[in-house]
Amino acid sequence: MASLDWVTIVIYIALLGLGWMSVCGATYDFGQEGNFFDLSTRSGMQIVWILSSFLLAGVLLGIDERYYDTFAYVLYLGFMVLLLVTPFLAHDIKGSMSWIKIGKFSLQPAEFAKFATALCVAKYMGSNDFDISKRLHFLVVCFLIVLPMVLIVLQKETGSALVYFAFFLMLYREGMPGAILFTGVSAVIFFIVGVRFSETSLWGIQAISLGRFLVFLLIWLFTVGLMRVYSNLLAPMLRVLAYGGGLTLAALFFSKYVIPFDVTWVQLGVCVGMILYLFFLAIKHHFVRYAYIALFAVGALTLHYSADYLLNHTLQAHQRTRIRVLLGMEDDPRGVGYNVIQAKIAIGSGGLRGKGFLNGTQTKLKYVPEQETDFIFCTVGEEEGFLGCAVVLLLFLFLILRLIYLSERQPYASGRIYGYCVLSIFLFHVFINVGMVLGLTPVIGIPLPFFSYGGSSLWGFTILLFIFLRMDAGRNRFVQS
Repeated sequence: MASLDWVTIVIYIALLGLGWMSVCGATYDFGQEGNFFDLSTRSGMQIVWILSSFLLAGVLLGIDERYYDTFAYVLYLGFMVLLLVTPFLAHDIKGSMSWIKIGKFSLQPAEFAKFATALCVAKYMGSNDFDISKRLHFLVVCFLIVLPMVLIVLQKETGSALVYFAFFLMLYREGMPGAILFTGVSAVIFFIVGVRFSETSLWGIQAISLGRFLVFLLIWLFTVGLMRVYSNLLAPMLRVLAYGGGLTLAALFFSKYVIPFDVTWVQLGVCVGMILYLFFLAIKHHFVRYAYIALFAVGALTLHYSADYLLNHTLQAHQRTRIRVLLGMEDDPRGVGYNVIQAKIAIGSGGLRGKGFLNGTQTKLKYVPEQETDFIFCTVGEEEGFLGCAVVLLLFLFLILRLIYLSERQPYASGRIYGYCVLSIFLFHVFINVGMVLGLTPVIGIPLPFFSYGGSSLWGFTILLFIFLRMDAGRNRFVQS
């Protein structure tokens, strides 16, 4: 017991306590007697989930940490099979086929698949012969991460599937090239810019899409930047910069002052010419990095031209509307935008110190839908104000920093990798959940760790955390052996 990290456990208990108070505030009605321990209420049931989480944590701490490594692949395979059959066993809950009913309770396997995936990835990457720079090894890791994402998407649970992108933060720590992370961030930027300004005209000329113009400009600039970073040859980069910039400026001047025409065709020509030039350089200098940079530009162009199809034919109508509302392309105050607007009002009305426990009006009068689950952070803002929100966010920050510290002190790779998987998942959940309540990120329906009501999410986060704490507690035995 002395080897346990009690600092993390204290933070865990503090978050659970604040979370339970938030569930009480979110589910309390004016005039109610206030019996928060009544099992017929959500606050009472949350007590059951919390107490069972303590019991679960004790069981996890009592298991030898070597068993987690031994059965990592078995657990992963078992949960992948469970995810596969879940849509056939689940009941339709608000369009999602991800909940399996067991008696009076419902469990969501997707919440538990995260720890199994983290254990499996940690075991595979922790083997002695693993090398992330080897293409096959990297592709296997990506497959292990993407497979549960695909199975969860089949359950129509997109939000839970997106959480698995958090694993790529761990991969970056373990040596994944920064170019891959840069490519992912760039793809998001291209998509957002292209969609946000797709209906805006450049200089009022209807034929010229500002979104397309900006995306082509960013593709050219990002590619030039990659040439500068990943090549010692300065001349090719300067040629692409000079010719591409000169042609774009000339096209803009001609379109503005001579004959209006769609300058994005010139930009497309610049991008295509740049790609061909990069492939030529790759062959001439036998330098494969030029080919990779060219493929980055090809992928960016492909993404841009497929963005419209992804938005209008792949996403569901409500998901499409959420993106458009988030990007400020349309208002939907009575529909998709209603939750976020009411959440902002609730948080804003709390002021500096809040209205006090159980005194929130927005939440008590049920203006905020899902206020005890996905939007529970607005209860914190209304009742405890800015100071309460700051305390909660600081606790999560301390938890993340503590997990980084614990991960870095692991004497073996698999423990460090699992630790970074855990902290990446927590970081993703906190960032996206708080961001969507504040209207900064899309509403994808993921819980706030230890705050949102429900047993599946609370147990899932508890399992993630306490398996790692058990690994950390056994580190000294590993060193002595």
